[in-house]
Amino acid sequence: MLGWSINLFRIRGIQLSLHVSFLMLIAYVAWVGWSAAGWLGLGWMVSYVLLLFTCVVLHELGHSFTARRFGVGVPRIMLLPIGGMAEFDSIPKRPRSEILIALAGPAVNFLIVGVLILFVRFPEDWNPVQFPLTIAELWRHLVVLNLVMGIFNLVPVFPMDGGRVFRAMLATRLPYLRATFIAVTLGKVLSVLGALTLGLVYQNWLGAALFTFIFVAGELEYRGVKRRELDEERLRELLAQLRDFPPPLPPPSARVTRS
Repeated sequence: MLGWSINLFRIRGIQLSLHVSFLMLIAYVAWVGWSAAGWLGLGWMVSYVLLLFTCVVLHELGHSFTARRFGVGVPRIMLLPIGGMAEFDSIPKRPRSEILIALAGPAVNFLIVGVLILFVRFPEDWNPVQFPLTIAELWRHLVVLNLVMGIFNLVPVFPMDGGRVFRAMLATRLPYLRATFIAVTLGKVLSVLGALTLGLVYQNWLGAALFTFIFVAGELEYRGVKRRELDEERLRELLAQLRDFPPPLPPPSARVTRS
């Protein structure tokens, strides 16, 4: 499914890709904008989504560049309708490294907020659920979206950033696989609660889909960590057997006898 993507361009060697379903999101918001206010609404809504996902890319680049400093390869960043996903070759097992990589993404969002707030002004009667089709309103919503994005990613729902920080903190006291299991289990519980709340109470199906994706991604990563741990254990056992195995005797023709 994730193979259905369009490669856009590279950023310092990292391939930026667009999942084909993202085009459906663009088409939908364009239709909503057109239905509400014609060409002005279409342009405003599409600009809104493109600016939002520009911030998503910057968020993922924060993770990616920090990961590279710890020797982790980052071949691709994938944009999906529910957000972005940086693909790492591996995750450092050193808790400090994983914490810094996880926090780098939200830090970028808070930095964007800090820069924008220098130029964006909020009226006293500003209402975040209203969308006047102006440039000033577009930047106001961008400030709020980055603030929400930064805070939301710190929620301890593995494999989101807060969940990874939680796993890394557990890994300072517990074996890595056990720490992953606990973080994933908590993430599953919170994901189910989030999906049910957004879907059944608020009819926010995109948000419910996001939590469903998080649930599945956490389980897949736990299985990957478990598989790697088992492979490493088998390798250690094989090496131990090789060390304990007595060396073979040389062939008779190679033996040296002394008189």
